[in-house]
Parts: sequence; C-alpha cells; structure tokens
Amino acid sequence: MTARILVVDDIEANRRLLQAKLEAQYHTVLMAENGPQALEVAQRENPEIILLDVMMPGMDGYEVCQRLKADPTTSYIPVVMVTALSEMEDRVKGLAAGAEDFLTKPVDDFLLNSRITALMRYNTVASELRQREASGIRSGAMEELNRDEVDRPSRIFIVDDDARSSGRLANTLRAQGHKATTLMEAGDMGELATERVDVLILSLFARSFDPLKLIAHFKMNPVTRSISVILICDPHDKAKALRGLEIGASDMITIPIDRQELAARIRTQTRRTRYIDILRQRVDRGLELSVIDQLTGLHNRRYMNGQLEQFMQRAARGNQPLSLMMTDIDHFKAVNDTHGHQAGDDVLREIGKRLRANVRPTDVVCRTGGEEFVVLMPNTPGDLACAAAERIRKAVAAEEFPVLGGSQNLRITVSAGVSTLQGAGDTTDDLMHRADTALYQAKTGGRNRVESIAA
Repeated sequence: MTARILVVDDIEANRRLLQAKLEAQYHTVLMAENGPQALEVAQRENPEIILLDVMMPGMDGYEVCQRLKADPTTSYIPVVMVTALSEMEDRVKGLAAGAEDFLTKPVDDFLLNSRITALMRYNTVASELRQREASGIRSGAMEELNRDEVDRPSRIFIVDDDARSSGRLANTLRAQGHKATTLMEAGDMGELATERVDVLILSLFARSFDPLKLIAHFKMNPVTRSISVILICDPHDKAKALRGLEIGASDMITIPIDRQELAARIRTQTRRTRYIDILRQRVDRGLELSVIDQLTGLHNRRYMNGQLEQFMQRAARGNQPLSLMMTDIDHFKAVNDTHGHQAGDDVLREIGKRLRANVRPTDVVCRTGGEEFVVLMPNTPGDLACAAAERIRKAVAAEEFPVLGGSQNLRITVSAGVSTLQGAGDTTDDLMHRADTALYQAKTGGRNRVESIAA
C-alpha cells in the first residue's frame, strides 16, 4: 500500500533525503520549500500525508499545521512534524497545533515507515467514508459534519497488569476530565464490548499477557477494530513498540509519561476514533434514509422496486405464490384542503402505523408516494392476500384518527387492490398494473373496499 506524501522543508538536502527514503518504499513524493508553498500544494494536490519541518523562515511548521487544520479542504490530511527539536514542549506544541505525530531528525527509517503505515490504514477507512458522506451531502440525505461532536472528553480503557501504575495513570486522566477505567477495576475486558471506548492505552511492560497478541486480537475484532490504541513503551527499547505499530496500534508514548504530551496524544487519537465512528454512523444513516420515507418511517418506492424484483425471482425459482396489495386513502385531498397539510401528515403517519400493525414480519410495507401505499406479501396466495387487505381496511376504518395534537379526530377509510403472481411470464410491471387496476375498481365501486384481479 503506497501513499502520496508531501514533504515540506526549507533545506533541499533534507527534502531529497526524505524523498529517497519514501520513494524506496514506492510512495509518490510531492515537495514544498516553505509554508505558503506547502499550503498551496496541499490544496491543489490533496496529498494523503504531510511530513512538515518545524523550523522554517517566515511561516514555521506550527503555523502551517494550524492553517492546514483550519481549512476544511485540508483539515483531514494527517500531518507529521519533522524537526531537529527534541524538547518535550516542542512535541506538545506540535501535537496541540493538530499534528498527528512528531519525528526527530535524523529520521529513523523503521520509525518513519511504521508511522506512515499506521496513517495509511487510517486514511484508507476515512477516505472511503468521506466519499460516501460527500455523496450523501450532495443528494441531501445528510448535512455537513458538526466538528464539535468529536471534542467531548475521552473514554479511555487502560490495559496493564500493574495495578499501581495503571491506577496512577487513570487518576491523571480523570484529573484532565476524561473517563478512565483500568483493567484491574473492570476485572476483564468486557467493557470494551459493552461501552463505547475512544482510546485504549496498552502497556508493553505487561507480563501476564502478550501485548502484541492483544493488539492483533483488537484489530481482528469488529467491536474493537476502530478503537485507537496508544502503547506505553520503554524509550530504550522501541523495537517492540514499532512492531505494535505495524500490527495495528495508532500511537506510542514513552516513560516517564509527560502529562501534557499524554493529553495531546489522547486528544488526537480520540478525535480520530470519533471521526471514523461518526462518519460510519452518518453513512449508514444516509443509506437508510435513501430507502426510507421520512414522514412515515416506511420503506420508499426505491426499496420496494428492489424487493419486488427479488421476490419475483425467488417465487419463480421455487414455484411459490406472491401477492401485492396497493392501497390509497379515500378523499385524502379533502383532508388537506379542510384541515391543512399538518393534519394530512398526521393521517399518513397513522396509516403507516396501522399498516405495520396488521401485516406479518415477512411482509414489506412501503409508501410509494402521496397517499398511496404498497404491501408486498411473499409466499401468499391471492385469497390470503385479500383477507389480509380486508383486515387492514377494517383496522383503518375501525377507529378515528387523532390529528393536530389530538385536537380533532377524523374518520378515514382506504381502498385496496390486490394482484397475485400468475407465473414465470409475469413481470413486476404486470403485477403492479393489475393491482392498480383493482384499486381503481375499488375506488369507482364506492371506496372503502378491496378488489382483486387474478389475471
């Protein structure tokens, strides 16, 4: 897996060195020699990762990072600060500016490749979800993401078999406003499956279990796969931490743990986890809205067309019956004209409830438009379908419909037409046409009745 990486450094030798290292791993490298040029290239070329030098004349790396994160078109691009500075306050300042990580010159090849691999894994998921989200926004199925959703205090689970050190770390996190739970407090890791956890902090010093196997388990489990994992490691033994990053960990922090650096890394990883979770939920919700009628909560015509086609194919293969009921609210225009569209909406919602209450779980209830509804009835011969339609008709007519907050009650009836599959030569259009004709006969025959056309 390769990436398009923007290298930003005011010294050409440094740029060329990083370019050689990255191209040796088959990445595509873009380059910029100062802050303004970096912003311009990032907007124009849309790189997947940015390696950003801190010490540059004019606009330094901190300011460049802040501007990148403030711009909606580049805010999602992971930034890794690359600098000769090694003081803790410099690292914290870079993370606070929005950077995902911090590399110190001379850059270690193994560490560089491990960081890029971790960021590419994140990008693969985030990019796909962003594309689906963009399609949903264009279609009107969802609104722009509210970035405030990702900035609440973190929910953290600490996995360490040392009760003293894990308790001390939990107290530090709680003092910073986070919700922290230790493995010793929970007793087991069941909380990871039942509670939404943003960040999992895993100690590589544990002796009662293999931390690397645990990372692999977390990343294989669908429940915990998206949780960001921060490793606690020994600064003199990074090989194990780097292996953890390769397996799937998101970040690492060395002992002794600096509180400011911990807070910055927790913030970064929490935002990443929540961003993915929110995008995934929004995409799922957008897909749901594309096949759901928002007023009644029933399926819409798009969903009905797909389901009807599948039901027809199954019925033909298994020589099974299939029926369809098309129903229409009697004199619905008069409801809107006399009582207003809000009352009309109340009637439509109540019709949806009564339809759902009087069909089987296997039946598919759809609102196909206006005051028209369709019920697909798999494995149902014509006589049973007519009986079901009659049951629905009676359920609608039996009780008045409360509208306008219960201030008025209306007497509502429906007419229905039923059609049944007649064989392999039948098409969806044939089935719908016969139901529509039967519905027309019910309307012209006096309304509040059920008619059927067998063929």
